[in-house]
Amino acid sequence: MVENKEIPFDPVPLENVYVNLRSVEQSVDLLTSSLIKRQTPAQMLHWTLKALRLTDLTTLSGDDTRANVERLCFRAAHPFPERHLVGAIEGSIHTAAVCVYPSRVRDAYESLKALGRETEIGIAAVATGFPSGSYPLKTRLAEIEYAIEQGASEIDVVVDRSLVLTNKWEQLYDEIVQMRHACGDRAHLKTILGIGECGTMVNVYKASMVAMMAGSDFIKTSTGKEAVNATLPVGLVMIRAIQEFHRLTGKKIGLKPAGGVRTVNDAVAWMIMIQETLGDEWLQPELFRFGASGLLDDVEKQYYKLAAEYIRIAHEKAATAEAASMK
Repeated sequence: MVENKEIPFDPVPLENVYVNLRSVEQSVDLLTSSLIKRQTPAQMLHWTLKALRLTDLTTLSGDDTRANVERLCFRAAHPFPERHLVGAIEGSIHTAAVCVYPSRVRDAYESLKALGRETEIGIAAVATGFPSGSYPLKTRLAEIEYAIEQGASEIDVVVDRSLVLTNKWEQLYDEIVQMRHACGDRAHLKTILGIGECGTMVNVYKASMVAMMAGSDFIKTSTGKEAVNATLPVGLVMIRAIQEFHRLTGKKIGLKPAGGVRTVNDAVAWMIMIQETLGDEWLQPELFRFGASGLLDDVEKQYYKLAAEYIRIAHEKAATAEAASMK
C-alpha cells in the first residue's frame, strides 16, 4: 500500500451535504441484488476465494491468549489444505492480514514468522482507545507507537465519536493527522468511524472526508462492537465520499467494512457493490478489506460446496465432449 499524506483541512467538501436514505437503499438494491442472483457456481467460487484473500482475520476478545492468536495465524496462513484447491488458482491462498489488540501483536508476529508468512500476511492492531476512542490523545498515540514496536504493519485507529456528533470537524482532523504522523511510513492507517454511533448518514459522509483529508489509507465502518456495524447503505455513502475525494485529489483510499459480514453472500454483495462503483482495481488487499472473525467459517463451508459443484460440471462437460467426439 502507498501511504496517504494529509492535505490541509478544507471545510468546503463538508458544506451542503445531503443524503437521501431511501435513494441510497434503492441504489444498493439495484447495484447488488440482480447481479448476485446471476452468479454461476464458477463465479461464486472465484468470489469465495477473493473474499478470503481480502479478509483481516480478527480476534478482539477479552479472553485472547497467545494460544488463540497462534491458532488465528495458522488459520490465516492455511485456511484449507492446498490439495483441495480446484480450478485455476493463482498464488497462495491466505488472508490479507490478522487483526488483534496491541498486547497480542508480538504473539501474532512470532506466530507468522514461525509459519514463514510474516512478509505475506499483514498484522493489524486496533488502537487509540478501541472501541470507544474516548481516552486522552496522548495515551491513544502511545498505543500506536507500542503496536508498531511490537510488529504491527497496519494500525486500525478509532475516532472519538463525540467530535463527529458535535461537528468538531477540524479537531477530528487534527487528531487523525497526529495518528497519521505516529504511523509515519512504518504502518498503514485505517480509520474506524464507528458508523453506528455517528448519528446520521451525513455525519458518516463528513467523517469519511475528514479522515481522508487527514491522511487515512483506509476508512473503516465499525469496531464490530456497536449495535449497528457494516451495512451496505452505509458502505455506499462511504464509497461516494471515496469517489469525491478521488475526484478532488486523485488519491485512492481504501474501504474496510467490519462487523456484520458473516457469510460469503454478505461478502459477495460488498464486492459487487465495489466493482460496480469504484471498479475492479479496488478489489485488491491494498484498497479493500473485510474485518471479520466468523466469515472464514462460511468461506470454508461454501468453498467445499462450490468446489464439488465445479468438479461435477467439469466432468459433465468432459463426458459430453467425449461423447460428441465418438459420433
